[in-house]
Amino acid sequence: MLTFSGSLSILMGVSGIAQDSLFATSSRYTYWFDLTTWGVLHLVVGVLLVITGLAVLVHKSWGRGAGAAVAAISLITQFMFVPHYPAWAIPMMTLDLLILFALTRFHIETSGSR
Repeated sequence: MLTFSGSLSILMGVSGIAQDSLFATSSRYTYWFDLTTWGVLHLVVGVLLVITGLAVLVHKSWGRGAGAAVAAISLITQFMFVPHYPAWAIPMMTLDLLILFALTRFHIETSGSR
C-alpha cells in the first residue's frame, strides 16, 4: 500500500509541476502555495513513500517506523491539499490512515505450538 500511495503521490506531483488545470487555486486559503510547490511537495513525499514501501517489503528493520512517519506526513499534506482537489485528497487521506493502522499494529509472535 505504501508503494501504491507513493506512486499516486508522484503522479499528483508531476501534474502539479506541469501546471495542470486539474487543480482549483484560491488565494484565500491559509496553506496557500503555488502549484509548483505543491507538485514538488507531493513528488518528494511520493518518492519517500515508495522507498519506505520497498523497505517494508524486504523486511528492513527501519521500514515500518519510517513508513509510518512518511504516511503521517503524507496524511498531513493531503489534508492541507483538500481545498485544491478534494476528490483526490480525501481518498488519499483514507489510504494513508489505513497504512498507518497497518504499520502501527502490535504483532505478538509466539514460538510455541499454540
